[in-house]
Amino acid sequence: MGKTIIISNRLPVQLQIDNGEITAIPSVGGLATGMKSVHSGGDSLWIGWSGLTDEEIPDRLAPKIDKALAKHGSSKVNLTESEIDGYYYGFSNRTIWPLFHYFLEYSEFESEYWEAYKKVNQKFADAILEKADDGDTIWVHDYQLMLVPQMVREKKPDISIGFFLHIPFPSFEIFRTLPWREEILNGLLGSDLIGFHTYDYERHFLSSVRRLLGLEVSFNDISLDDRVIKVDSFPMGIDYKKFSEAAKKHNQNKEKDKSELQKRLDTHKKSAPDAKFFLSIDRLDYSKGIAKRIYAFEYFLNKYPQYKEKVRLIVLAVPSRSNVPQYQLLKREVDELVGRINGEFSTVSWTPIWYFYRSMPFENLIDLYTSSDIAWLTPLRDGMNLVAKEYIATRTDQTGVLILSEMAGSANEMNESLLINPNNFEQIADALHTAINMPVEEQKQRNAILQKRLERYNVEKWANDFMNSLLDQKEKDYSYVARRMSVDQMNSVTKAYKKAKKKLLFIDYDGTLAGFHNDPQKAAPDKELYALLDAISAVENTDMYLISGRDKDTFTKWFLPKKYNMIVEHGVWISTGGEDFKVLENVKKDWMEKIRPVLESFVDRTPGSFIEEKNYSLAWHYRNTDPDFGQKRATELNTVLTSLIGTDELSVLNGNKVMEIKSSNVNKGRAAMRIFGEDEYDFVFAIGDDWTDEFMFQELPETAVTVKVGRQKTQAGYYVDSIKNVRALLKRFTK
Repeated sequence: MGKTIIISNRLPVQLQIDNGEITAIPSVGGLATGMKSVHSGGDSLWIGWSGLTDEEIPDRLAPKIDKALAKHGSSKVNLTESEIDGYYYGFSNRTIWPLFHYFLEYSEFESEYWEAYKKVNQKFADAILEKADDGDTIWVHDYQLMLVPQMVREKKPDISIGFFLHIPFPSFEIFRTLPWREEILNGLLGSDLIGFHTYDYERHFLSSVRRLLGLEVSFNDISLDDRVIKVDSFPMGIDYKKFSEAAKKHNQNKEKDKSELQKRLDTHKKSAPDAKFFLSIDRLDYSKGIAKRIYAFEYFLNKYPQYKEKVRLIVLAVPSRSNVPQYQLLKREVDELVGRINGEFSTVSWTPIWYFYRSMPFENLIDLYTSSDIAWLTPLRDGMNLVAKEYIATRTDQTGVLILSEMAGSANEMNESLLINPNNFEQIADALHTAINMPVEEQKQRNAILQKRLERYNVEKWANDFMNSLLDQKEKDYSYVARRMSVDQMNSVTKAYKKAKKKLLFIDYDGTLAGFHNDPQKAAPDKELYALLDAISAVENTDMYLISGRDKDTFTKWFLPKKYNMIVEHGVWISTGGEDFKVLENVKKDWMEKIRPVLESFVDRTPGSFIEEKNYSLAWHYRNTDPDFGQKRATELNTVLTSLIGTDELSVLNGNKVMEIKSSNVNKGRAAMRIFGEDEYDFVFAIGDDWTDEFMFQELPETAVTVKVGRQKTQAGYYVDSIKNVRALLKRFTK
């Protein structure tokens, strides 16, 4: 089994240069902790930026850095100051971060940021390619590296790649505003598995893939060329045991062992035993809603004045991206807000808000978690929010109340908390009132459920679930009924074809010989295709039939002068040797007058759809519609038609963005078998992409070579990936 390569913007170690020596200290962040089970022993490697730019590293220290990192199973990507400015502070944090958190007004769409982002992503990809072998498993993390999967895939097409996004993925309406939206999606689709924190983010991503790239999505599987990409949600947990054990140890501390912060907290608790501490911990980021939370606190004090001098809001704002203008403005706003509210409400013995603008060591976080009666976390948009989980993990006596924004990813798992809309001050004030007065018994009931869930689905379980799903996806590549037609198998089929005395070929058109178009009439054959079909038709003792759901008028125009054999409208009409089409099956068409008005009503209600009327069938095309809306209407139409038809005389064929109603006694399999029975064929070949071609694959004898175009479940014996592969295979028959 190959090694695991983890890739993130930053390495799980911090470098320190002291007296010309380099030391690497392991990080204690959530990702580093969560990946311990994956990044262990000598079978894994972590690639990322060291945190030092090229300008900061003296040449003589570079080898020492590599050596220090190697001890921790890590390898660095070298980045310059300008690359960090453009790729990290620029595109990652001034374009993607605000956009994905729905702050469109803060998003900057600068082409130089984008160029820097591409360049650095290529650097990361190159670093992976330098270390990776074909049997390795690669796990790429977060929004800074969304192009990396495809860049690696281009060089190593068979390697296993997973990607996890740790921030929200926005709705299609937001994401479509990004000028480089297709490039980002294609970059991510280089993965075999794409993970998100919640189903909502997963759903938004799939919607963008459908609408912007026009790819087929089946449940949470995306079909792309010769691969299937799985998209799934994996809510990230915390190191529950670490926080729970730290809290237990903290609660047993004697007075002399307590931190200065804890002693101050205890003093205030003793001076006002009934007072409540509200705790707010966030990075100072506009997505966290800190300013809005402070405004809401002011609203609460005005609505419930009886709690003045009986509550205190502890705000810990951890500095973040202080060189970005929006963050500087936010810092000023929060500073001014805290000052104004404290100035307005403070008394000689009471300051309503304690404001800390700094990071705190782990032991002080535990002080705050265990001392605060209510955790108040109301981000405006947050990928997960692990602070909420950490607070619950530290409540060893199961008391305490969590007030959580429904806009946080963790809200999906924490329904027992008080969920609020961070924009609704009235609701927030009432939630604070409820939290203050919540009976201890109710607190324990809620927290017992939360703790059990968080302990079970911890960060290690999250990492292992993702890796197991990625490994399963790798195995699924070989789980199709059909076998991928290899070069050796193509050679074997070609050899059998040339050896045979009498050959019969059935070749579908749309999706097999030619691509799909929004207008079906624009899928006319090109010169290369005509040359290929001419060459096959000229092979001695070969009967080639183009077999299609197309109408006979179109095929008459395209192919009758070529004198190809043709079967159209799924088996209603046949033309051999350039003769006019003749009816192959006796079918009725009186039903069409009853069904047409139904289809017309769906055209009226589904912009972009249209009806194609053939001689003996009706087709409702929805390729031009919004993908989600079109699929919804197709499901609705299928239900209506099924109830209307109510007989064995008609059937509904669900093709590629088309629904066709026709007589039940007509299908490609029936037509193909009729031709097969007319002569002694010792080589039979059929190829097609649609489920209407499955009738052929089922009906033809087991000795027939049947080939599906695309990687879907099929009755065919083989599959090929694309139209390009179809033409390459057929060319072998002409040599």
